[in-house]
Amino acid sequence: MPFRPRAGLFTLLLLAQSVSVEANESYQTRDVSITVETLASGLDYPWSVMPVARLGYIITERSGHVRILSNGTLSAPLPGLPKLYVHGQGGLLDVALSPNFEKDRLLYFTATQAQKKGVGVILFSARLADDLNTLEETTILFRFSAPNPADYNFGSRIAFSPDGYLFVTIGDHGVPPAAQDLMDDRGAVIRLNRDGSVPTNNPYYSNLAALPELWSIGHRNPQGIAFDAQDGKLWTVEHGPKGGDEINTPEPGKNYGWPVVTYGVNYDDTPVGIGTSADGFEQPKHYWVPSITPSALVVYRGAMFPEWNGDLLVSALKGSLISRLIRSPAGDIIGEERFLEDDYGRLRDIHEDLDGSLLVLTDDDDGKLLRISR
Repeated sequence: MPFRPRAGLFTLLLLAQSVSVEANESYQTRDVSITVETLASGLDYPWSVMPVARLGYIITERSGHVRILSNGTLSAPLPGLPKLYVHGQGGLLDVALSPNFEKDRLLYFTATQAQKKGVGVILFSARLADDLNTLEETTILFRFSAPNPADYNFGSRIAFSPDGYLFVTIGDHGVPPAAQDLMDDRGAVIRLNRDGSVPTNNPYYSNLAALPELWSIGHRNPQGIAFDAQDGKLWTVEHGPKGGDEINTPEPGKNYGWPVVTYGVNYDDTPVGIGTSADGFEQPKHYWVPSITPSALVVYRGAMFPEWNGDLLVSALKGSLISRLIRSPAGDIIGEERFLEDDYGRLRDIHEDLDGSLLVLTDDDDGKLLRISR
């Protein structure tokens, strides 16, 4: 049935808590003055935010909760999730709306789950019930290969392509060689159908020596993914080790280097791999040395900030900033601007809201949902 919430329905959200509003702050960026307001606080390590027309915002907390923010009111956690592994960097991670959300009310999630050989990433879907109070019909669509004991570098962002395929980023789980193994999902970008099946036109589908779901390999910990709404190009951002964070445009069947080539070094300053380039490996479109630990990515096409049209906006954890990567009319990255540096702490997610403002989550046990407007 079509999604048409009735007036007053949000009072059913499990005696939801009212959210206090903090004073707005203003900042001057290179091209425009911005205002930052706090839409919600008291979030438990929020990981992802998704705006929904006429509903508000769906927020995931790494501790294993899904909550809805509507009209300044934050719901209690919605029941209906599967049992998750919540430890280290693991737990409930990304959320994305079905392309047909208005009709099917399906949400897609990534999370970590304990498995026989360790911890693995899962992709699952759930339907937002008619009362907006519960997740139902929860279905695990895909379990990614090779779980292991490490509880970090899970990647796990989700994006739907303009033609309806589902892309998921998977980190190397702390096992760098896995990113070069065609029989391993770790360190890769994955392409699936919406039901979790594998498209027959994937680059490795007919290769018996590779996993059919692989789209690209050689990624370390890609925690940002986005499609450009104008030209449909796929962009990702990933953590390097000590330095070497990368922006890439993953193409089918290509290898992005990790851990053979990288602009980063190990945390003890010893070299990684054979250098910064080699035949058979793609070069990043941009890299950071030292690392800013990028967490999410937007290709901005909103109406509120025409000065940023086509630019990449990257949230950062270690850098506690937003990096604006400025692009030329041809689409090349030609400069960088940084703002909100150290003003709000570690930034976990960034997303374009429906009106062109920006939504940003802070990474904290008292996490906040921020809105950046003109």
